[in-house]
Amino acid sequence: MSQPRTIMADPAWRPSPKAKLLWTLQAAMAWIIPVVALVVWVLVDSGHRAAQLAVFAVTAVLVLVSIGVVPLWRYAVHRWEVTDEAVYTRVGWLTQESRVAPISRVQTVDTERGPLERLLGLATVTVTTASSAGAVQISALDLPVAEQTVTRLAEIAALHRGDAT
Repeated sequence: MSQPRTIMADPAWRPSPKAKLLWTLQAAMAWIIPVVALVVWVLVDSGHRAAQLAVFAVTAVLVLVSIGVVPLWRYAVHRWEVTDEAVYTRVGWLTQESRVAPISRVQTVDTERGPLERLLGLATVTVTTASSAGAVQISALDLPVAEQTVTRLAEIAALHRGDAT
């Protein structure tokens, strides 16, 4: 007789709505150097207009997708939840990853805020566990939500007397 299959429910919470702006700004910043290089090429070399036009067209499509579509898609996919038993996350846009980190395995809980996150009032909570898969990150949370999440995780982890190994 086969074992019943357990299907993990989607985690309940989305990141902050400001995550869409964060991811848009990050994508835009990643395109600055390639776009500047393309503009310099067009200004310096007038002998390859057909190739420049083709590269420009491809670049424009990629920029529009990475800035206009990917942040919205990521926001639609990203979820997180903290329960008394585990931390649940689902991330990705093209490839999606769902993670479950049992509270008894939690070793540390950290908050990280890069320059754009600070500007937007956001933070990333990193839950380090005794797992070869690495830490679980809950990104783009409003700062008060991140702080509450860290406090809640610390309180829950203190109740579980597991050895986090």
